[in-house]
Amino acid sequence: MENRISGTTGLLALIGSPVGHSGSPAMYNYSFQKLGLDYVYVAFDVPVEQVGQAIGAMRTFGMRGLNVTMPDKTEAVKYMDELSDAARVIGAVNTIVNDGGRLTGYMTDGEGFVNNLRDHGVEIAGKKITVAGGGGAATAIQVQCALDGAREISIFNMKDAFFARTLEIAEKIRKERPDCIVQVFDIADTEKMTQEIASSDIFANATIVGMKPMEKESVVQDTSAFRPGLVVCDAVYNPKETRLLREAGQAGCACISGEGMLLWQGAAAFKLYTGQDMPVQEVKERFFQ
Repeated sequence: MENRISGTTGLLALIGSPVGHSGSPAMYNYSFQKLGLDYVYVAFDVPVEQVGQAIGAMRTFGMRGLNVTMPDKTEAVKYMDELSDAARVIGAVNTIVNDGGRLTGYMTDGEGFVNNLRDHGVEIAGKKITVAGGGGAATAIQVQCALDGAREISIFNMKDAFFARTLEIAEKIRKERPDCIVQVFDIADTEKMTQEIASSDIFANATIVGMKPMEKESVVQDTSAFRPGLVVCDAVYNPKETRLLREAGQAGCACISGEGMLLWQGAAAFKLYTGQDMPVQEVKERFFQ
């Protein structure tokens, strides 16, 4: 690392809290070295109340870009000069690109999901998808699927204090893509979820159910809608095979784990920063086996 850092090396970073567990620095720095790009990528623990200062420092230091993780994604929007369509609809950013002091905020989480599908030979255009969850990852998936031409999106979320936010996002999607049918349901309605999954091409879990220490749980209680031809995706990547994917696989579904979403959202940000494609195959083999 020391041999390649010079007075011209560009700086990129991840901000959020906590960030010590992140694999992003390793993935990005490996890719920079592989392509001979004069950048270095680090991680800074930035609580939400210091986001404005961090983005101010980005301008001061002439940093090329920032990745933004929880809990900073919504706060960062306030300091952008411009937003991508997905970031504007969602009201959050996970990638910031600095073009000569002008900051553009993007949301690549949904792109990561869609490109992970594509990497497995599945296109979202014209398809119906049912999504469990209403948090950041779920919202990004819902919005990007609509932007990329999904025919219909059925959203299941807990009827808690954040349910109104799910309804609000659904209405924004309808305004942005009037040809996309968007419906919102209570995730406790198991019968309705079973019906919606049965009529879907794709089912995606974007909740934390199935993630350690909840690895023995699944967001789908009734697996009768699982069948050959249904694509089942999980945003959870630890464990790699969740209970949801295991049960879906046993029913003959095509299963896609959450690791690929993580990889492809990073690849989308990498392209925005550098204008070049991340060496995805090499990164996959090195960090995602």
